[in-house]
Amino acid sequence: MEYTHLGRTGLTVSRLCLGTMNFGPHTEEADAHRLMDTAHERGLNFFDTANSYGRDSDGNFQGRTEEIIGRWFAQGGGRRERTVLATKAYANASDWPNDGKLSALAIRRAVEASLRRLQTDHIDLYQMHHIDRATPWEEIWQAMEVLVAQGKIIYVGSSNFAGWHIAQAQDAARSRHFLGLVSEQSLYNLLDRTVELEVIPALQHYGLGLIPWSPLRGGLLGGVLRKEREGTRGRSGQGHTAALLAKHRDRIQAYEDFADELGTDPADLALAWLLSRPAVTAPIIGPRTAAHLDTAIAALDLRLDQKTLDRLDELFPGHQPAPEDYAW
Repeated sequence: MEYTHLGRTGLTVSRLCLGTMNFGPHTEEADAHRLMDTAHERGLNFFDTANSYGRDSDGNFQGRTEEIIGRWFAQGGGRRERTVLATKAYANASDWPNDGKLSALAIRRAVEASLRRLQTDHIDLYQMHHIDRATPWEEIWQAMEVLVAQGKIIYVGSSNFAGWHIAQAQDAARSRHFLGLVSEQSLYNLLDRTVELEVIPALQHYGLGLIPWSPLRGGLLGGVLRKEREGTRGRSGQGHTAALLAKHRDRIQAYEDFADELGTDPADLALAWLLSRPAVTAPIIGPRTAAHLDTAIAALDLRLDQKTLDRLDELFPGHQPAPEDYAW
């Protein structure tokens, strides 16, 4: 396993982050526990979750995924101590006022509930799942400072922020002599490269680590057309993902053909490309089995030369930093 620091911090994390969003809805608890044990055996120490993961079939908030992780921690054996635990807050736990978003009261309630479900006394990386435009940064940072002082959280991160939100947050934190954000979790993959315009330049400027989510774009970059021919295509054949495949089918076929030329798996190629990108700390992977986990780990050994990177840019054009991308 390879390790790196999370942004400008001294915190050491694995270069792949275990995503847990499937725990509960698609991965049974016993299987999730085995998968987390296997992740530790393979050297992954960075796990990501959220208080909103594990909703029931009607979409009701349950926090089930955090509970599954909490019962795994409760088994002992150094499971909690060996894990850099990241979770998130923002989603509404109910339709009652102050039961969601990022007011100081909502943050306090959310962190206490997550700590109970996770059966731990602290969260290593506490992330804001979305920007809250109604709450001033002074209030948010005051709430986070209290949690740090109480030892309930150690670092603060963002998720799905725009570049100017990151700048706002860091400016407000600096005025309070507070560390501020240390990471941003964004949608980033070969098909979705919008963050290259302003988010990644902001991360580089402020020293934040980038934790890309959906690195395989719901399976579209994981050999979906080959699986379609083999009859093994899974959830990538449903809903929005199916519409994306119809739109980009020729491009994805060319991508899979290129992976074949290189003698590598399309999923490995997509992860290796992300690992080569500026500011990227650890893509979030969502394996359902130990075999899927081992496949993702194999991407760490794949080094892409400039010719390969150029070809990927031809297949999936990216962005220059703004404003050069759209102006002189």
